[in-house]
Amino acid sequence: MWNSFDAVIVGAGLAGSVCARQLAEADKKVLVIEKKNHLAGHCYDYLSEKGIYVHKYGPHIFHTDDEAAWRFASRFTDWHFYHHEVLGLVDGKRVPIPFNLNSMEKLFSPAMFARIGEKLIDTFGFGSRVPILKLREHKDPDLQFVAEYVYEKVFLQYTMKQWGKSPEEIDPSVSGRVPVVISRDNRYFHDRFQGIPEQGYTAMVERMLDHRNIQLMLQTDALEHLSIEDEKILISGKSYAGMVIYTGMPDELFQFAYGKLPYRSLELVFEEHGQDYYQENALVNYPGNYEFTRITEYKYFQRNHRSIRGTIISREHPEEYVRGVNQPYYIEKTEEAEAMATEYRRAAEGIPNLHLAGRLAEYRYYDMDEVIGAGMRMVNRIERVMQH
Repeated sequence: MWNSFDAVIVGAGLAGSVCARQLAEADKKVLVIEKKNHLAGHCYDYLSEKGIYVHKYGPHIFHTDDEAAWRFASRFTDWHFYHHEVLGLVDGKRVPIPFNLNSMEKLFSPAMFARIGEKLIDTFGFGSRVPILKLREHKDPDLQFVAEYVYEKVFLQYTMKQWGKSPEEIDPSVSGRVPVVISRDNRYFHDRFQGIPEQGYTAMVERMLDHRNIQLMLQTDALEHLSIEDEKILISGKSYAGMVIYTGMPDELFQFAYGKLPYRSLELVFEEHGQDYYQENALVNYPGNYEFTRITEYKYFQRNHRSIRGTIISREHPEEYVRGVNQPYYIEKTEEAEAMATEYRRAAEGIPNLHLAGRLAEYRYYDMDEVIGAGMRMVNRIERVMQH
C-alpha cells in the first residue's frame, strides 16, 4: 500500500496541506496521515450553534506581504478583510498594543504626553517602530522612561506568564522585538494583505486537500507505522523509497536520540455569554497580575458579527507542555533547545527522502504566510530531486 504513494505527509495542518496540494498538482500521489480527529492543525475552527467560528486552539489572523502566499491561500477561500487591533489593560485602562501615541495619550498627563511624544517624533520620525532595547540605550531620560514603562507594564509580566520564566531567564532577543510605535495607527499588523477566511480555516484546508491525488487518513498515528533505521525510512517495517514530509515533533521521530525538545502549551477556557459583546474588540491582553494572558472574542473575526446574538470568548492560561496531556504550541527559545534542534535537523538532512516542515518539525516560529511560503519552496526543491 505505502509504496503506491510518491509521498507520505505526516500532519494535516497548514504546512502538510500546502505541501500535499503542491505535490498533487505536480501529479504525485500523496498520502496525508493525521493523528488528530480533524484536519487544519492548530488553525482548526468550527461553526458554533450561535453562528460563530470558534478557533479551537486560539486566534489566528492571516497577514502577509508575500503576494505568492496570499494568492495561494486565496485559491481556497474568500476573505473577510479584517484588520486586527489589540488592547492591553495597563494601569486600569485599556490601551492599544503595541504601545503607540494613542496609548501614551490615555496613560500620561497631557504635559508629559506632549513632551515625550514630541521627543519621540523628533528623534525617530513619525510612523517608525522603535524596539525597547534601542529606547533603553538612549541617553534622554524621557525616552528611557518610556522604554522602562513599556517593559515593566506591557512586556515583563505578560512574558513571564507566557514562558514561565523569570526576567533573567528570558532571552533578550524576545524583549528586543517589542516595539514602541510612533504613530496613531492602532492596527496590530501592517502587512499589505490581511484577512480571515470567510468560512473558516478548516474549510480552507479542506479545499486544499480536496484533490484526486490526495488521500487523507485521520486519527492515525504515523509513528506507529513509520520509523527510521540506519538512515533509512521504514513504513510497516519495509523500506520506503518515496518522499516523507514530517510536520510533527522531530524528537519523537528520532526516538529522543538527542533529548526531549521543550515546548510551551496553553489551556484555553471557553465561555458562552448571553450579551451580544463581552469586550470592545477581538483581543484584550492582560499583562498584569491575572492568571490568564488574554481574552479573545471570536465573533469580531466575522463580517456579520453585529447580527449574531450572544458571544463566545476564550481565556488563555499558559502552561508547561506535557507529552500526551496537552498540545505543543510554542517552541522554547534557549541555547540548549536550539542546539538540540540543530542535532535533529542534521539527522534529518542525512536522510535524502525525509523533509521537516512547519513550526514543530523545524523548531522555529512561523506565521501562517511563512508556513505557506516555506512549503511552496520545499516542494519545488523536492520536485527537482524527484525529476533526477
